[in-house]
Amino acid sequence: MSVPEPRIGTVWRSRRSGPYGRVFAAIDFETANSARDSACALAVVRVENERIVAKRHWLIRPPTRDFEFTWLHGLSWADVRTADSFADVWAEAWPVAEGAEFIAAHNASFDRSVLMACTGRAGIRLPETRFECSMLLARRMLGIYPTRLSDVCRHLGIPLRHHDALSDAVACARIVLAAARRTRVEGR
Repeated sequence: MSVPEPRIGTVWRSRRSGPYGRVFAAIDFETANSARDSACALAVVRVENERIVAKRHWLIRPPTRDFEFTWLHGLSWADVRTADSFADVWAEAWPVAEGAEFIAAHNASFDRSVLMACTGRAGIRLPETRFECSMLLARRMLGIYPTRLSDVCRHLGIPLRHHDALSDAVACARIVLAAARRTRVEGR
């Protein structure tokens, strides 16, 4: 079963509701190793009318026990061995994002590639989904350099426990909201 490639769009081009009244979801994956289908954690944050209205986090049992990135996010096989598979987690996660105009992620190409690999492996077909990158928004709309998540959060005063999926997803949502405010104030 083929999975369509989500499009990366431009948040501010839609004329439906302007940057504030939007519904969007921010996501973050942590992976066990360099294989894109090795997701071991997922967080989804839903934003409606400038407010975070839902925050969810799941541990995921990846397809192998091979953990290379424990040093980065602190997760190991022992933490996820009894967790649900991606397919089971996605059945709970997708309803949090469903109906959103776009999905945001910091360095969206990474999270999009993990989502595509995991849904492809699980045989899940995604609806066409537009992705926005909070890293690019920080650079282009807010003029922040460098654009690593920790640097952007420090610049904007956003609390962060980097490589904790929920903290990263909340931070991403707040960066998108900061860019939306800047757009509204400057009339971009």
